Amino acid sequence: MLAQYYRSFKSALDEKGIVFSFSGYMSEGILYSLGEALRQKMAIEDADVGTIKKVFSVFIEQAQNIIRYSADKVQGNVGQDVELSSGMVSIGHRDGKFFIVCANVMREKDVPRLRQRLERLRGMDRDAIKAYYKEQLREAPDDDSLGATIGLIEIARRASEPIEFDFDPIDGERSFFCLRVSI
Repeated sequence: MLAQYYRSFKSALDEKGIVFSFSGYMSEGILYSLGEALRQKMAIEDADVGTIKKVFSVFIEQAQNIIRYSADKVQGNVGQDVELSSGMVSIGHRDGKFFIVCANVMREKDVPRLRQRLERLRGMDRDAIKAYYKEQLREAPDDDSLGATIGLIEIARRASEPIEFDFDPIDGERSFFCLRVSI
């Protein structure tokens, strides 16, 4: 029964075109290792070098957003201070395009501002995104930003289609956030 369950789970991922997926607690070290595995997998499959760079870049930005902004974190000291952030990142290939999906729990109070930023980016064409990027580079970051504004613009710049996103309220304090980017 155990093998049947996980074979079914793997088949469901395969049917959705998922070629790479991670769900759990992330750190910068895990991000580096996952990134190397992703880069190698795409190179083995002879993906176009430009596509590899775009997918890798979006993957890194999305994983860093999980590490920085996930509301589901664990902290401790195991010879050094450690903070791990929970989330998931999946990469797939379907209809000739790659897609990168990230998801994590976030604070409900942060949803309106993130939604506004993402809606603004989704409504822009390539030239507008490029101009907005240059404008944001000249401005000081928001007080509580860890680089997310520029990171989201970087993601939108590399996307071949408008970004997709959604928020699923968990309770009054938290929402589950999901972002999908096609390349």
